[in-house]
Amino acid sequence: MVPSFNTAGPCFPDEHYMLPPERRLGRIMRLIDDRKYFTIHAGHQTGKTTLAQWLVRHYNQGGPYACVWIDIQTARENPDPGTAFRTLLNNFERAFRRDLPALALPDKEALLSDPRSAVLDYLGAAAEKAERPLVVLIDEADGLIGETVVSFLTQLRQGYLDRRVMPFPHSVALIGRRQVRDYVLTQKDRQAVSWLGSASPFNVTAEAATLSPFSADEVAELLGQHTQATGQPFLAEAIDRIYTLSCGHPWLVNAIADQIVNRDVEDRAIAITRAHVDTAKETIILERRSHIDSLIARLREPRVRRILQPMLIGTEAPESDTLDDDFSYVMGLGLLVKRGPNVEIANPIYKEVIPRVLTYYTQVQLRQETAWYVRPDGSLDLPKMMAAWQEFWRKDGHVSAAGFSYQEAGPHLMLMAFLQRIINGGGQIEREYALGRGALDLLICWQKERHVIEVKLRRDTETEKEALDQIGGYLDTLGLRAGWLVLFDLRKRRSWKEKLKIRKRRHGEHQVWVVGC
Repeated sequence: MVPSFNTAGPCFPDEHYMLPPERRLGRIMRLIDDRKYFTIHAGHQTGKTTLAQWLVRHYNQGGPYACVWIDIQTARENPDPGTAFRTLLNNFERAFRRDLPALALPDKEALLSDPRSAVLDYLGAAAEKAERPLVVLIDEADGLIGETVVSFLTQLRQGYLDRRVMPFPHSVALIGRRQVRDYVLTQKDRQAVSWLGSASPFNVTAEAATLSPFSADEVAELLGQHTQATGQPFLAEAIDRIYTLSCGHPWLVNAIADQIVNRDVEDRAIAITRAHVDTAKETIILERRSHIDSLIARLREPRVRRILQPMLIGTEAPESDTLDDDFSYVMGLGLLVKRGPNVEIANPIYKEVIPRVLTYYTQVQLRQETAWYVRPDGSLDLPKMMAAWQEFWRKDGHVSAAGFSYQEAGPHLMLMAFLQRIINGGGQIEREYALGRGALDLLICWQKERHVIEVKLRRDTETEKEALDQIGGYLDTLGLRAGWLVLFDLRKRRSWKEKLKIRKRRHGEHQVWVVGC
């Protein structure tokens, strides 16, 4: 059987193209050797379960440890320890019977008479019966809430502290999207587990591990497995494009490759090009594949909106008591990453998905046709398109923008919806936005043309000069000499006649058309 690119569930060597799991597990295996209790945190569909299951097989096939992987998602969001721990122990029992079938298990019904010690006693009894040091991998641990998560963490801590004199697992890893310090969100619960900031058992500074995305070489290696199995090559331009769009996110890499070789280009004699990659990316976004759909659901959450909305506008996130928690939460989802001193959207596909999803229903209702703005020679008529945008903004756009859930970013989102509706007919839009940038950068790629559009909110007379400096820097980066600056005028008592003008400005070596809105 020829392997396939996997987009659903854990990977298996006999079914899927995959990289050697141990390559991503070096630090985790060292933590296990050192008897650490730690977290493994990474975004959605980045390979956490695949790697956990590999560790179970590796250790249980003659390794130094007895290992069990326990998925506890069925107990998620249940704040009542009495019912949650019954579900937990059912999951414990099922996992031990699967991974360590010879191990004699404790009587869970007897232990459930006191939920406050049920996990402590169960894992202690299992560790005592195991012939080798016991390693426990607990998946979806960050789904526990309220009194349940407080009791769960407290029991693990008690077992950790007593394990020199009482049987308890050699090492425990909590697997999820967040570090353990972010499991407990209410101030009351934080006080109950104030020891989370101490050295044991979950010192999140020294004992937290994450899973890195694939490197460019690893993406090439994974795609090369398909070439070796089928003879169908991915050209260098295609490999580079997949890595650029995904930044090595495992699901995105596999999803793009799967769309191409199993739907778009089934003839194995045809080499995969950059154009094939861009087409596949568009399909994945439009069809809202599982991973994308999960991402979309999160965008509606207030705590996600509090972080992403300032990024769309380019302002700083407002100070609040929950700001750090919100950042941690959104980063745990894999939406954001920290690159150097900056916090950014994790990859170009997410950068595109976020505004397109937030404006999807606006786009489909817009009565704008691509052909209206294409000249006879096939080039894009930007002056005509910008004039049409101004008219749309005056009549309907400014009212519709106020209805977006991301209300403060309404003008930016409405412009992107308008442009996307037109550009979808033959080009693409690349977006750059980040906290503190003060503006949104758009790049329209149309055939061999590139058109820069900078978007900024105008609050005073200084804004235009600052915006011209910013677009000048953006143009220099791209090696272009001309661009467009869209200024949404927020100054009071400005009439539409005063706002809706298009002016040509020289700024240093650059020519900039300023579009007032």
